[in-house]
Amino acid sequence: MFSKKESEMGNMDTAPAAQASAQRPTAKPGRPAAPSIFSSDVVIVGNLTSAGDIQFDGKIEGSIESGSLTIGESAIVKGEVKAENVSVKGRVVGSVYGQRVQLMSSSHVEGDVLHAALEVESGAYFEGNCRRAENPLSGSQAPKKPVQEEDLSAEPLPSALRAKAS
Repeated sequence: MFSKKESEMGNMDTAPAAQASAQRPTAKPGRPAAPSIFSSDVVIVGNLTSAGDIQFDGKIEGSIESGSLTIGESAIVKGEVKAENVSVKGRVVGSVYGQRVQLMSSSHVEGDVLHAALEVESGAYFEGNCRRAENPLSGSQAPKKPVQEEDLSAEPLPSALRAKAS
């Protein structure tokens, strides 16, 4: 049972190591392989930043910035939220910036939402302004110029509308 020659043992020792390194999954550089999960008993005073994905179920007074962010049903965020994909199931008091923003039916958002795509489920609470932007994460989004009355008079009204306007 233990009578193998040293030369055979040497080959056996290196073979599994070589196979193991060849079979190991490789993480993307700069991004963790698994999401960071913050449970409901976590309380943070300060900012939270990650290049990867975050599942946040705790309480935070500060901003959260990540690649992808899920704010769980028990979460309370008092601050700014920025991520490529934002899914809100809990409470956010502050602005939300994301390429794709989802306000789920259990969400409670008090603040502005700047997005490229927005999805709001029935039952979601949202108090604030929402605005579409090509790049909502760029940080410098100038507000759109309000439409002036003279801008509207530049184009003639269709005849059906002109009669109603008079």
